[in-house]
This record gives sequence, C-alpha cells and structure tokens, in this order.
Amino acid sequence: MNSINTIAFDADDTLWINETYFQEAEMSFCRLLENYMPHESVARELYGTEMQNLHLYGYGVKGFMLCMMETAGKISNGNAPLSIMNKVIEIGHDLLQKPVELLEGVSETLEHLQGKYRLVVATKGDLLDQERKLRKSGLEKYFHHIEIMSDKKKSDYQKLIKHLDCTSESFLMIGNSIKSDILPVLENGGYAAHVPYHITWAHEHHEEKPESEYFMEFKNIREILNYL
Repeated sequence: MNSINTIAFDADDTLWINETYFQEAEMSFCRLLENYMPHESVARELYGTEMQNLHLYGYGVKGFMLCMMETAGKISNGNAPLSIMNKVIEIGHDLLQKPVELLEGVSETLEHLQGKYRLVVATKGDLLDQERKLRKSGLEKYFHHIEIMSDKKKSDYQKLIKHLDCTSESFLMIGNSIKSDILPVLENGGYAAHVPYHITWAHEHHEEKPESEYFMEFKNIREILNYL
C-alpha cells in the first residue's frame, strides 16, 4: 500500500453518528400515523416514497422531511391534520440540530495520518447540513478537501480523483457502506476499507463482501493505521 497518498473518508456513520438519528426520527413519524396504519406499514410506505424521490431530492434531511410529508398525505388520503404536518417539520428540524458525536478512534486516527497523507472528506448529503456537521465536529483542520457528493457511483469517484489530481492506485476510500464507499472505488482500481456501523439504511444494504486484494475490512477505524 505504499502507493497511497490520498485518503478519503465518508462522513455519516464513519466519522460521526447519523443513521441512529434517522431511525429515531422514523420511529417518531410512525407513531404520528399509528391511527392510520401499523408502524411497520408506515415505515414501508415512507421508504417507498424515499426511493421514488431519490432522483429528485438526493440524500439528506430536507428530502427526508418532504418524503415524510408526502407519505403522511398518502396514508391519510389527504386528510392528515395540519398538526401532523407541523410535527413532521419539527422532526426534521430536530434532525438538523442533532449534536455531532464522533465515533470511536476517529480523532486519533486523523491526528496520526495528518501530514503523512492528503486527507479528504467524500460524503453524500445536503450541502448545508454536512457543512454544519463538519464544522461542529471540530475535524475540519485535518482535511485538505471537502467533497459533498450528490451520489457515489463509479463516475462520481472518477470525477473526484481527477479533481484531486491523483490516480486511482494512490486513492484509498474509508467508509461504512459497501455499496457506496467500497464497490465503486474498487471498480475504479482504488483501495477501499470498510468500517461497518451497527445500523445501515436499507438503501445501502449489501450482503456480499467484495473479493479484491485492494479491499480491507476493520472493526474500528483505528485499525487502518496498522496497514498504512
């Protein structure tokens, strides 16, 4: 791995907690609509709405809020009272103001790598929200470049690598999603390290582990230090 000079980190559920908050928000939403439909059914309807709108809204809290409002309308046949819609907005606002809780080992890992490698954040989501979280995290000082991506497909990584003026062979991506952080990078010929988070959004589920000499999996982000 001596060829690596650029290390990119996913943010949500790699550097700090994220999906836990979204699942709590979803539970609150399901409780709001329990008079119309059982919780599991509400959750399925919401996920279906999110998938239908993903190409329009992208990833992030604001799109999630809009999908909750649309789902509430569908489930109630357009009869959901204003109080429910107001509560949906409250749920979204609460998500946007959650504290940024760093995951174990993140700060010390970045401290060790800084100055030895060019460090980059490469994450999906809403621009303002991700900027807020990065600012509140106290981690900005470690990074050479911040990339808020609309998606994480092979072509998106190709654009990022070109922008960073590095090669795929010198690029390492670290993240919690096999689907978004690992497979596209391996397809480009780069290195990828999977650090699982205990909760994964259904859209990011991918059961099979890739077979590649460029793939690594760690229980904790600190373990990457033993391989660099």
